Amino acid sequence: MGAVEREIKLRTPGPEAARDAMARLGARLVRARHLEDNVLLDDAAGRLRLGGTLLRLRRTPDGGRLTFKGPRLDSGDVKVREEIEVAIAEPDVLEAILAALGLRRIFRYQKYRETYSWKDVEIVIDETPVGVFLEIEGPTEGIHAAAAALGYGTADYITDSYAGLFFASGGRGDMVF
Repeated sequence: MGAVEREIKLRTPGPEAARDAMARLGARLVRARHLEDNVLLDDAAGRLRLGGTLLRLRRTPDGGRLTFKGPRLDSGDVKVREEIEVAIAEPDVLEAILAALGLRRIFRYQKYRETYSWKDVEIVIDETPVGVFLEIEGPTEGIHAAAAALGYGTADYITDSYAGLFFASGGRGDMVF
């Protein structure tokens, strides 16, 4: 089994408001703003999606990452799921191999991401075509503490994926800039 990921999203008015909140919190910038281009892959029968899992190939200026996420394990305020991830030097080659194995692109989404560290959590600012979000990942107690320190309560927590948010807002096709 891989690591267990715990996370929430919080809607924020914009990137400047989010950066101001990070400064007030005393969060430390870990990675500067960069574009992430993500594709979700599945077979023709949609077996991954039907099983509540996903396979994501992420491209960044530094290379890529292949991530498997298992079905949701939670029933509470925080999204919890197994996550297995590996760095990929050549994401285009890996995508060609996966395609040869029958996995095809089912959704593409982009975001600009900035990564911060605060106490025992990672907080990212994600600028997406459907809005700007703070995503907090780490131990459940740390997530609640960070959200509270930022002025948010559990009623503000979003546990849906960016794909889910995109389609819920009426989006069609891919979520790209």
